[in-house]
Amino acid sequence: MLRFRQDTVTLESRDKSMPASLIGVSAGTAMVLGLKRISQTDAPTTAYLMVGEDCSSDCTFCTQARNSTARSHFLSRVAWPPYPAKVALPAVADSFAQGRIMRCCLQVPVSPGYLEQTLNLAQQLHSLCLIPICASIVLHRLDDVQALLTSGVERVSLALDAACESAYREAKGHDWTRRLDILRRAAERFPGRIGTHLIVGLGETEQDMATMLQEMVDRQVSVGLFAFTPVRGTAWAARPPPSLFSYRRIQAARYLLATGARRVQDLHFSAAGQIVSYGLSQAELRARLADGCAFQTAGCPGCNRPYYNERPGGVMYNYPRRLRPEEVEEAISAVTVELAFAEAIGEGVCSLPSGD
Repeated sequence: MLRFRQDTVTLESRDKSMPASLIGVSAGTAMVLGLKRISQTDAPTTAYLMVGEDCSSDCTFCTQARNSTARSHFLSRVAWPPYPAKVALPAVADSFAQGRIMRCCLQVPVSPGYLEQTLNLAQQLHSLCLIPICASIVLHRLDDVQALLTSGVERVSLALDAACESAYREAKGHDWTRRLDILRRAAERFPGRIGTHLIVGLGETEQDMATMLQEMVDRQVSVGLFAFTPVRGTAWAARPPPSLFSYRRIQAARYLLATGARRVQDLHFSAAGQIVSYGLSQAELRARLADGCAFQTAGCPGCNRPYYNERPGGVMYNYPRRLRPEEVEEAISAVTVELAFAEAIGEGVCSLPSGD
């Protein structure tokens, strides 16, 4: 259990929004910034701040969802105790100057005045230092994306979360077409400055995820890859997380697509949409994955999100650091356990058609 220092603001009940003068600071970030004392194995390399809380959206997996009964000041498994912005932002600037963090990520629930608060905080932080800033936010207009990029934000992340329309509707209940359209248009207008999030385990197939990952690579959209994490108080608290084998296959696919080693047309899938081959021999695949980078946290540069999906000592979906040799071997073995290889593709395997 985390014990907050006396200078931490007292937690409020869920029906009260966080005052604009306060900002949520992830527990790990607060430790790196010197705002609180906790013990953690892997420190975050990005400062994670939450702007507002009690989201008006009602995503089934989110602790900040409208109908969530999860503990206040939590996002996923992580506690985000509130601090005055006048304390937190200079601490971020100081930690960046000392090389303890590489970037700042603003997590923004859809709450009253959220865009204006985000713009104000980004401008304040940008005036203190030149730390790269990412804002993960729901926007509907390209002008709002432009406003954030002008305010000092380096990258705007427009989260899809789900990799296909059916999973999106079940998990989020919003307009998939509208959300995908703004992401595509933002990527075209602001190349290299747009990101998104994709969560494995919302009901998509591995083929759905690989197809969306290829589109994001082609559009120069950075992808923060997550494993669905059941959290008490959310609508999907009883839903199981994805199997580690499936997640490892998708991590390998993301890495091979992002590095240009493979395209989605090179992959082969079962009738149920599971990856059964990357179109490589076993030796080639192992060589491509040998450095372990495929299994580290994926997202913006410098983002490692320690224990966002994991419990300390539990299954590691995303490693927040370089893997040890035995961890690399375990991860690669999880990828290859159910694969066929290019020299002996099994029966019943289908590939995506080539072309645009």
